[in-house]
Amino acid sequence: MSESDSHQSSPKLYAHKPRKAQLKQFRGQQKSNEFSSPPAMGTQSASPPPPPPPPPLKEPFVRRYKFLWPMLLAVNLGVGVYLFTRTSTKKKDTVEEEKDASPDSVKDTTAPVTETSVFLPPTVNPVIKREPIPENQQRELLKWILEEKRKIKPKDAEEKRRIDDEKALLKNLIRSKSIPSI
Repeated sequence: MSESDSHQSSPKLYAHKPRKAQLKQFRGQQKSNEFSSPPAMGTQSASPPPPPPPPPLKEPFVRRYKFLWPMLLAVNLGVGVYLFTRTSTKKKDTVEEEKDASPDSVKDTTAPVTETSVFLPPTVNPVIKREPIPENQQRELLKWILEEKRKIKPKDAEEKRRIDDEKALLKNLIRSKSIPSI
């Protein structure tokens, strides 16, 4: 076995360990080189082929999207200013309303201003006279209300007592001979 043969079979040492994908690519290149140009008898190069260049390092997230940071900060600042001004104007409005509601002593010491108010009679909505609902429809309506009251789930004992009272009243109205008009 010659020195060059033993040199070919010895493992290659790398400064940086290549990844599997790089090794496969490198081995594929070696195989294609062996098939394309057969080495001359006894004339082989003494130096092994150079290792593949290391892959470019992936930039961190912050540096990859560095153009987004100023925009994100500007939007955040805008939302903060909006919320701050909105709450401060609400506080000012409530303070002004309180001042308007409470009379100041300064206003009392000044000369009184005579106020003339125009008295307008209140507008009264006319009462619409509707036809009375027949008794059988009223009974059906009361039965429906009773069924709905039965479906209600009370939260505490007081509510249960109140619902039971309402149901008892509805039952009495349904059983009565005549339903009182409202």
